[in-house]
Amino acid sequence: MPARDFHHDAVRNALIKDGWTITDDPLRLEYEGRRLFVDLGAERLIGAEKQNRKIAVEVKSFVGPSEMADLHIAVGQFITYHDILERVDPARELFLADPIEVVICLFDEPFGRVLVENRRVALVGFDLGSEEVVRWIS
Repeated sequence: MPARDFHHDAVRNALIKDGWTITDDPLRLEYEGRRLFVDLGAERLIGAEKQNRKIAVEVKSFVGPSEMADLHIAVGQFITYHDILERVDPARELFLADPIEVVICLFDEPFGRVLVENRRVALVGFDLGSEEVVRWIS
């Protein structure tokens, strides 16, 4: 099993505060004899519809020496997980969880907005200090 990201517990706590129930830590995916591990699986009851919304969340801290190298790794991992989830659990939505500073710095600028607009990533921005979800972008 892969090592947890530096901000794993903060994201887990933020999702719980946001009303999500953590169902998998990590969420295991198997496809054609290969195993993948998305950091978290969660669900939440949608009130009036009485249905569960299911998500998978991959945590990324962007603490490496190169922000662009971290971005390439994160987006590649996101696309891989997204495409496998479509085959094995199509009802589950995938999000990349980043500190809100990273979301603002990378994904609110034109370069990163292209990735969001082209649906290469969906994001959940969290505040590291308060361990709360600040923004959902999909």
